[in-house]
Amino acid sequence: MFLDLLKELERKKLTISTAESCTGGLLSSQITSVNGSSKVFLMGLVTYSNQSKIKILKISKSLINKYGAVSEKCCYSMAKNLSKISKSSIAISITGIAGPGGGSPTKPVGLVYIGICKDNTIFVRKFLFKKSLGRIGIQKKTCEEAIKIIKGTI
Repeated sequence: MFLDLLKELERKKLTISTAESCTGGLLSSQITSVNGSSKVFLMGLVTYSNQSKIKILKISKSLINKYGAVSEKCCYSMAKNLSKISKSSIAISITGIAGPGGGSPTKPVGLVYIGICKDNTIFVRKFLFKKSLGRIGIQKKTCEEAIKIIKGTI
């Protein structure tokens, strides 16, 4: 799955970077587990805390205070700012609640946003994975969906 993706990115002379929160670097790890990934993978940032999103990705504190780190607006800004920082062809951002705790009625466990910035176009997709998948299951499912989104943009 990743080998095909990396070959396609290389063939099209595209590069990719990630900014991950709830997946804790799992997507970057999966991509870099493939030999030769350094030809297309530029950087992977794990911006797990609000502080790291603010300091590293330059997400405004007011945006996080108003909408939360797990929000479409935060995910959008993560992808946009990662694109500026990394200068990669594709910047992918992930933020969500993997659980088992941390959810609320308005932001339940399993809520995940995945953002992509490519060719100055940014979009964010919202997912609500089943809590019953468990923390690791939600993280893995998020990475699967992220790869589908990346494949759909190249």
